[in-house]
Amino acid sequence: MRADSNGADGAGRFAPSPSGDLHIGNVRTGILAYLWARRTGRRFLWRNEDLDRVRAGAAERQREQFLALGVRIDGEVVDQSRRTAAYAAACERLREGGLVYECYCSRKDILAAPSAPHAPPGAYPGTCRDLGEQQRTEARARLAAQGRTPALRLRSDGAQYHVDDVVLGAVSAHVDDLVLRRGDGVWAYNLAVVVDDAAMGIDQVVRGDDLASSAPRQAYLAGLLDLPVPQYVHVPLVLGPTGQRLAKRDGAVTLEQLAGTGFDLWAWMGESLGFGPWTGLDEALESFDPARMRHEPTVFDPSTGR
Repeated sequence: MRADSNGADGAGRFAPSPSGDLHIGNVRTGILAYLWARRTGRRFLWRNEDLDRVRAGAAERQREQFLALGVRIDGEVVDQSRRTAAYAAACERLREGGLVYECYCSRKDILAAPSAPHAPPGAYPGTCRDLGEQQRTEARARLAAQGRTPALRLRSDGAQYHVDDVVLGAVSAHVDDLVLRRGDGVWAYNLAVVVDDAAMGIDQVVRGDDLASSAPRQAYLAGLLDLPVPQYVHVPLVLGPTGQRLAKRDGAVTLEQLAGTGFDLWAWMGESLGFGPWTGLDEALESFDPARMRHEPTVFDPSTGR
């Protein structure tokens, strides 16, 4: 199912992980989510994906940075760390349908196991899918002796699924038995995102195209939970000077690091998206046209600030 593109009563969102300061590629993606939401008549919501890798104060700094750029957030900020009961309820619903099983494999076990037929490299091969109760009892005891607990996995149908992306067109991926809850008790990204987007009324997901392959998995999971599937908009990334995804190891890439260097975020952002230099958010809102947005990735070299 695809959300209506006119945005009536819908919402877009930005959902950063508060693991540190955002680099300019993250900022550009967040601004694009805002522009896309506003130009399609949607509200703009904010979610802290703080189930894992949280740095003290990072969530507040990220949000303050966007507010300083003129972004207006609608509604209350949602923290995933406060939503664990909702993820547990969704998992229980899947369990009641016979779609959840315990997994006792380590990452090393999975990499060493032969892949299932027609599955991509790294896909879970189903090692624990059909174990008998005696085997499960022994595996639980083995993990307990190591101070570990089983992960929970989705019993998928193992098929190829696709979603229609506004920028990329049809995006296909094999849906394996994805993790719902990790062995350390942390709820997995795919489950949390699906549950939260539906609960928040988000019907448009704008994010970097490195996450495009997760969209079919999330749409499949939403279908199992009888939740709506949002409109997906996967936008081009900002790459570092080596051609890899921009990262903090590339040097001065956060707005704080670039302050005082003469770097003009709005001018760079407008040019990188194919619209020419912008002077601020107001001009960006006025000139942004989803149909004209540049679809190629942008390379940013911290040594030149371009």
